[in-house]
Amino acid sequence: MVKPMSAVMNEAPATTGWTADVADAMTPADTSPSGPARLKIERETHKLEKRLCREAGKAIVDFNMIEEGDKVMVCMSGGKDSYTLLDILLKLKARAPIHFDLVAVNLDQKQPGFPEHILPEYLATTGVPFHIENEDTYSIVKKLIPEGKTTCSLCSRLRRGILYRVADELGCTKIALGHHRDDILQTLLLNMFFGGKMKSMPPKLVSDDGKHVVIRPLAYVSEKDTTRWSAHRNFPIIPCNLCGSQENLQRKQVGEMLREWDKKFPGRVENMFNALQNVVPSHLLDGGLFDFKNARATGIASDNGDKAFDKEEFWATAPSLGSGGIVQVVQLS
Repeated sequence: MVKPMSAVMNEAPATTGWTADVADAMTPADTSPSGPARLKIERETHKLEKRLCREAGKAIVDFNMIEEGDKVMVCMSGGKDSYTLLDILLKLKARAPIHFDLVAVNLDQKQPGFPEHILPEYLATTGVPFHIENEDTYSIVKKLIPEGKTTCSLCSRLRRGILYRVADELGCTKIALGHHRDDILQTLLLNMFFGGKMKSMPPKLVSDDGKHVVIRPLAYVSEKDTTRWSAHRNFPIIPCNLCGSQENLQRKQVGEMLREWDKKFPGRVENMFNALQNVVPSHLLDGGLFDFKNARATGIASDNGDKAFDKEEFWATAPSLGSGGIVQVVQLS
């Protein structure tokens, strides 16, 4: 019988768990600096590892991503995020309060110039079981998509179907993807700007055929941290432009916008992400989520009632919002 994650966590010793501090030996950081500079690098790297493990562990617990006895298929693209995902899951597996297995899977889509030796050579050094699936989706995409058009949508659909099949063949109970916090926010904005939907990228979902559970353990992790960790670990990164993907993709533009906001207005991106976990359906416009038609005055006070004439105060983290740090927004009925 599979135990719920909360029960497993309660049974674990106090010194272990998904979100416990990293206590094992650090991988040596760059040793070229000496003295105080080297110590500072090592301290910062240790803090980064603790933060990555803590945030991934928290996401796993919050959304019950991994359970006792799971076999998790870690999808490896050769990019910084999938390398970081596997690396952090290995660290968490070593001290998690439950047992689970990992298997790394890469889909070689036969893109011209793809360095097919890199991932197998790297994965062999980790001790993790791995599988390389060879499937020429590149030729299919190039045949069906006119030159100059975005190929990502068709490519991802083909890739998804193949990975679901491989998960079945390997007996995997969960499929782990390397999407992080910034990917989730980019998806939210892309759906708002171009799809007319308030929809993001869920941390855990059931596939459309109902057979697979997909998880994103890096959901709470920022892209800045995966970039820093990848540089520290010197992962053998495989370029993501082998397919000739267009430089001006909408996702790339939205990503640049988020990074610019993060520089100019510290805290804004974090607040946007927090908003995804604090949704108030009664203050949106979706009649499927809240029954506006039957809203009636009851004469009974409610904390969830609208305060249409009250001034709402927001504590602002952006320095440009004034030294007081408060913005007053007046709602007019």
